[in-house]
Amino acid sequence: MKKLNQILLLIMVVSLVTFNSCSSSDDGGSGGSAPSGTLVAKVDGANYESWEISSSATIANNGQNLIIIASNSDGNAFAFTIWGYEGVGTYDLDGSVISNVNVASYTETDVDLNNPQNSTTEIWQAPYDNSMVGSLSVSEETDDKVKGTFEFTCKNINGDQSVKTITDGSFNLNKQVQ
Repeated sequence: MKKLNQILLLIMVVSLVTFNSCSSSDDGGSGGSAPSGTLVAKVDGANYESWEISSSATIANNGQNLIIIASNSDGNAFAFTIWGYEGVGTYDLDGSVISNVNVASYTETDVDLNNPQNSTTEIWQAPYDNSMVGSLSVSEETDDKVKGTFEFTCKNINGDQSVKTITDGSFNLNKQVQ
């Protein structure tokens, strides 16, 4: 009986170690649901999808930075700059970091076709104070694609001070290296 208890204990320990080693918490998580070449998200609950032609992920500064830009036909766009990029992993949008703060923004442009000089652009930025407001996770990087997910809150600091909540964000973008 003592031998059986030891064998059961060994099986439970091996099972726990196996299941914990499969965790995706620090490996960039799942790739999300964005169609190839696009970025998708919910902006205060409303669906957003970028155009493939105006969306990309750029690896810059000898691979040390990730820059994502994605826009759509409505004049709305997302931009991310990740400093100290190391490939697959999770990158915080945290204003309490003193140097090399990772940043994200959501932009809405309202074009006045009758008088283009009356067009307006509003920018919501993250982080906007000394707190953690979200993260971007890269789940896969190949020679020609970068995939991942994101979520954050952002504030219109130079405008009406409104806050937008970005959820269910994912990207499956064509990759450039500069």
